[in-house]
Amino acid sequence: MRKLLIGAVVSTVVLLSSAPAQAATIRPVTGFGSNPGALRMFEYVPDGLPSGRPAVIVLHGCTQDAAGYARGSGWIGLADKLRFKLVLPQQVSANNFNKCFNWFQAGDIKRGVGEAESIAQMARYAAGSRTYVTGLSAGGAMTSVMLATYPELFAGGGVVAGLPYGCAASMVDAYSCMNPGKDLTPKQWGDKVRAASTGPRSPVSVWHGTADYTVASMNMRELSEQWTDVGAAVDTHAVNGMGHGQPIAPGSGCGQAGPYLLDVGVCAAAELAAKWRLVLQPDFVMSLVGCP
Repeated sequence: MRKLLIGAVVSTVVLLSSAPAQAATIRPVTGFGSNPGALRMFEYVPDGLPSGRPAVIVLHGCTQDAAGYARGSGWIGLADKLRFKLVLPQQVSANNFNKCFNWFQAGDIKRGVGEAESIAQMARYAAGSRTYVTGLSAGGAMTSVMLATYPELFAGGGVVAGLPYGCAASMVDAYSCMNPGKDLTPKQWGDKVRAASTGPRSPVSVWHGTADYTVASMNMRELSEQWTDVGAAVDTHAVNGMGHGQPIAPGSGCGQAGPYLLDVGVCAAAELAAKWRLVLQPDFVMSLVGCP
């Protein structure tokens, strides 16, 4: 496991490495499957996108919506510049009053049922050459759910201010998971993932602010222990002094500051895009940022 104190250099290089394409629009998608979790699906496909490009599933946090989070986090701008598609699941208030993905409800976090299956159906519908999943807060916790229950669908994941899979079994339990957090052994955490599904595990990036008092920063350690125990490659990113939210860098062209979208001079989305080699000419950009 690598523990990184991150800066804005990689984000800036990735953002400037390709000229933006003509802006497309976020559009709703229906008929993607049986949708047992009753979620909405949106997608963003840059105009003229070549076939066979990767897809990123982007999961918003509580009180947010799919379009606002996709724009504010910087993912829309990256999709235009680096040429990949976005799948944007959206929670509805009928499922959760605060529009949080239900990462703590048994009927939504198991393979083949509920919200997890709805998101899996969206991933299959998008059919990217490689598919990744990332999200913030409740969306970060749901990212853990998707990586645990459908490992075959995802080439990697990014959990931002999120929680380990299987941390809570009710809404009341969810609050104690968030803060102060639960301290389990790596094997106990790993057993929860192994019980969810079998198969090889893709790399996981974990992002957290050191001053996050909504989802305690100890969850970064517990997430790392969980995924390391099941054999995933894990890298952790502690953003010094950041509270609860998504790290963005508007000064480098990444995102728009707002509630839970925090201008800290670091673009988590761009660094994930670099790690996942989402650009059309990855060798060129990786040589600039010094990645192996």
